[in-house]
Amino acid sequence: MNDQQQLNYNRIAQAIEYITEHFKEQPQLDEVAEMVHLSPFHFQRLFKEWAGTTPKKFLQYTSLQYAKRLLQDQQATLFDTAYQTGLSGTGRLHDLFIQMEGMTPAEFKNGGRNLSIQYSFADSPFGKVIVASTSKGICHMAFEEDEDQALWNLQQKFPFAKYQNLFDDLQANALSIFQTDWTQLKQIKLHLKGTEFQLKVWEALLKIPFAGVSTYGKIADKIGQPTASRAVGTAIGSNPVAFLIPCHRVIQSTGHLGGYMWGKTRKTAMLGWEAAKSD
Repeated sequence: MNDQQQLNYNRIAQAIEYITEHFKEQPQLDEVAEMVHLSPFHFQRLFKEWAGTTPKKFLQYTSLQYAKRLLQDQQATLFDTAYQTGLSGTGRLHDLFIQMEGMTPAEFKNGGRNLSIQYSFADSPFGKVIVASTSKGICHMAFEEDEDQALWNLQQKFPFAKYQNLFDDLQANALSIFQTDWTQLKQIKLHLKGTEFQLKVWEALLKIPFAGVSTYGKIADKIGQPTASRAVGTAIGSNPVAFLIPCHRVIQSTGHLGGYMWGKTRKTAMLGWEAAKSD
């Protein structure tokens, strides 16, 4: 690391420490940039280059983690959480959670207490699958041979939701992806919980064509964060709906398949199955 790189690293480390210590004051970009003796434009560019995200997103993430601890561990009210996090009111707390978590702060605090989830099991070309839905769309789909384990995994995501073993039209439409010509599919509605970054990555995965492949680096480029390949890999690994969001189509730049949440053998089978279907 040369002198300039070391200086840049020190500045970003100082900025991260400042944001972490002062997030309750919700510091503005100009304030943090001035503290490390950079223009706001230069600081924004440098921070994203070194940290993989913008100063604003880092501040939001820091605020969100603190708010989540207050809501979960201390059972604070929404008003108190907003106040202690440095937000101007519950409206801003609500917006922060919707943007970063895909749910309201009340829904997070309640662990899905007012959410009704229907689930069922089905056979697919790649083994038994559990698929779950809310009134808004598919919220979970995973490969799991053990039904009890599959249901337990689902319940960990929404521990207080009401569950019903019931097959519905949303699930039927989603499962048709294994039988129907890909180009003839009806729109599959999804109800996903994720950060803005995760949602961007999952959206990019949906654009990989049937029987096509991409790489972690290309996905990072697609979402405008070319240095965030590792973070992209983490987001891909947290995909909540197997096959519907085709994380199996992402491989390493070397041509190796790379990992897969539901097993490399299954990933190989999926890619081969799609290639045969496209002939």
